[in-house]
Amino acid sequence: MRILLTNDDGIDAPGLHALRQIARELSDDVWVVAPETNQSGASHSLTLHEPLRMRQLDERAYAVRGTPTDCVIMGVRHLLKDKLPTLVLSGVNRGANMAEDVTYSGTIAGAFEGSILGIRSFALSLAWGLSGQGTLRWETAIAHAPGLIRKLLAEEWDASTVMNINFPDCAPDAVAGIAVTEQGRRDPGLLNIDERTDTWGTPYYWLAFQRRRSNAAQGTDLWAIYSNRISITPLYLNLTHRPMHARLTDLFGE
Repeated sequence: MRILLTNDDGIDAPGLHALRQIARELSDDVWVVAPETNQSGASHSLTLHEPLRMRQLDERAYAVRGTPTDCVIMGVRHLLKDKLPTLVLSGVNRGANMAEDVTYSGTIAGAFEGSILGIRSFALSLAWGLSGQGTLRWETAIAHAPGLIRKLLAEEWDASTVMNINFPDCAPDAVAGIAVTEQGRRDPGLLNIDERTDTWGTPYYWLAFQRRRSNAAQGTDLWAIYSNRISITPLYLNLTHRPMHARLTDLFGE
């Protein structure tokens, strides 16, 4: 099995080192094509108005000055075009990718690009800060991901579905189980504008996220992580809202 790894936190991110350990449990044929710099929040963007620059780090690792989507395309359509990868792993992200995160996340986008190219793909993310501690428990993802990925790959599922896996903010032996979940929705008001002033007296702004729990419905990705479960959410790129589609069909006819 040939595995292509990417992320959105950048080529030097600790989560990518964790992902390499996970991938090596699955195959000896592991390739890395990751962004040169942090691309968190890049979503499914492409670099179209400037050239892509690529730097080789070792025999099977490359840094691309671009987005996670650029990296997966570069890996599949250029570096590995003569022998395509059979699996794309994106992550392990520094922070969970749940609820509306999936629309912003470069980690999710890297996996979606793999699915668009016909390759079964996983997005892996690690929750942190929810327990009131600042420690990133990479060992939880490293311990649980290989077996979980093997189990999922043993099943038949179409490459158009991305497996979004979130690991809880707890030690490996404190994981309460695995939950198959749906995408949740956070409480409003968790994203704010932090206004500051530079040394010249000119205002500038940061997007500021509040790290607090939402009132999560049972069965959602949020609920799973809050209860120390590993969350598996199958995601699909088709964003059509079926109930509204049916209503509009009745309204406007065929």
